[in-house]
Order: sequence, then C-alpha cells, then structure tokens
Amino acid sequence: MPFVDAPSPHRSNSPSPYDPAPAGPYNAVPNATSDARRSGRGNRRGVGADRLALIIHSVADIAAAFLGLWILLYLLEANQTNVFVDFVHGVADWLAGWSQDIFIMETEGLRVFFNYALPALIYLAVGHGAAAWLRRL
Repeated sequence: MPFVDAPSPHRSNSPSPYDPAPAGPYNAVPNATSDARRSGRGNRRGVGADRLALIIHSVADIAAAFLGLWILLYLLEANQTNVFVDFVHGVADWLAGWSQDIFIMETEGLRVFFNYALPALIYLAVGHGAAAWLRRL
C-alpha cells in the first residue's frame, strides 16, 4: 500500500470538527459600564466613589496595622523608651482611646491584646464594609 500524503488543512468559513468556528462577533460590547469604569475611559460615573472607597479601605488597614504592631511590640517586650515604639504606642492609644479598659484582666498581656485587638477588628470591619458599599454605588 503506497503512502498517501494527506492534504494540508485549510481554513474555511464553514465550521468543521477540526477547525472550530470563531467565538463570536467582533463588534460586541460585553459590559460597557464595568469595562469603562475599569479602564478609566468612557463613563466616569463611579470613579469618585471607587477612589473614596480605596481611601477608606486604606485608612482602616493602616489603623489596624498600627494597633496590631503595638500589640506585637508590647507582647515582645520592646523597649518603651525607643522613639519608634513610643510613636507606635501613641498612635495606638489615640486609635483605641474609646475602647480602653473594656476588658479588665489580671494578665497584662491579655488585657493589652484584647483592648487593642477589638478596635483593630472594628476598624477593619467598618472600613471594609463601607468601602464595599461605596464600590457598589
């Protein structure tokens, strides 16, 4: 039986099992409003709300980071007279001033942990919730 060279496949307009048809029309606009918001082109209706949401989200993260850093520095017994440690302690005291002494415990480490972790969690929950709500506008 002689070896027969198979013809090379060619592209045609008709779909075949070996050459699938194009995916769809090229002039379709999939979701114009969300694409415009993401790319910064076209309808700029939600850009201000997105920026404000990003600011709120970032401020909540920074506040929680300061509170978490102070908990870590305290539990690791950092030098309280160090300028950086004093700065972090001052910021954490200011951020958690409303929640001081909610938890009164004999163990000082647990008291510091709970009195600073609670405001950190509240800042994260409120900040991220407000940012998510603003992004939906």
